[in-house]
Amino acid sequence: MKGVDERGGTARTLLDPDEVEGVLSGAFYTPAEARPRAKALPAERPQHYKVICISLYTEDLERLDEMVNALKARGITKANRSALIRHALSQVDLDKVPRGL
Repeated sequence: MKGVDERGGTARTLLDPDEVEGVLSGAFYTPAEARPRAKALPAERPQHYKVICISLYTEDLERLDEMVNALKARGITKANRSALIRHALSQVDLDKVPRGL
């Protein structure tokens, strides 16, 4: 179906009203329970790590960020908070941890 543009008379293609009604009534206006459901793919989550939340004092975060920035300045471009914490964990000697931790 052709129409006339109200600004200057340029012809343009309009959508067929019957087609629009068919799409809207078949999908948009159909109750959710009547619509065909797409099968949701199972969320494949990585098994080798988990995202967690920990609390740190702002001073500790500032120190951690300074250390990360220093490592990056030395050319260790993949340095980040998580990597530095993982490295620090690998260095901990539990026999040397103070009792009043």
